[in-house]
Amino acid sequence: MSLRICILETDVLRPELTAQYQGYGRMFEQLFSRQPIAAEFRVYNVMNGEYPPEGETFDAYLVTGSKADSFGADPWIQTLKAYLLKLYERGEKLLGVCFGHQVLALVLGGKAERAGQGWGLGIHRYSLAAHAPWMDPEVSELTLLISHQDQVTELPEGATVIASSDFCPNAAYHIRDQVLCFQGHPEFVHEYSRALLDARQDVLGDEVYQRAIASLSEEHQGDLVGKWMLRFIGHSDKASEHAA
Repeated sequence: MSLRICILETDVLRPELTAQYQGYGRMFEQLFSRQPIAAEFRVYNVMNGEYPPEGETFDAYLVTGSKADSFGADPWIQTLKAYLLKLYERGEKLLGVCFGHQVLALVLGGKAERAGQGWGLGIHRYSLAAHAPWMDPEVSELTLLISHQDQVTELPEGATVIASSDFCPNAAYHIRDQVLCFQGHPEFVHEYSRALLDARQDVLGDEVYQRAIASLSEEHQGDLVGKWMLRFIGHSDKASEHAA
């Protein structure tokens, strides 16, 4: 039986990248389709006001990345926050990536803001700070493609850090068996990251751009995180309580 996942898309791609990559929702579909756990998806672009119809049920809701600030005052962000809080209070499973990682932290009482460390770009390496039954196979380090200048600086109450680095201390966290979030982008591929860097080269400056481009020679573990996400969605409450 397939997991049913609602993808709440929080951005649209640059016009020159749309033909090849379509959207963040599609990138997640491709990521999850490579995993051994069957899943089906519905994508709703909440930036454009799209939400699931009343009464439609899912095994989990995933909030994508966005170029918007999670702490911004845009009406669509406020609408999304209210929607996510209702889902949380209802006991739904919630996953977040980048913007989604930050906005869920904010909704649940944490803090996200522009980071003094500056842009995080290219491939980044994290230490694993915790292990849970759904984190299988286990690894001691995690590498992910990243593209962010905001960070979660205070975790919500009850959150457990999964992955961290000096640059990004709260790079991934979970709240029991209900919330799982990553600052990095498991759905990204090297070619898409390169295209984003090329588009932002003038803004980033040559030194930052060249360092990020050089990092793309490394592999990343997006597929592993995709597997963890699906295992998290299917993980039972009782098993999670024993792991806490």
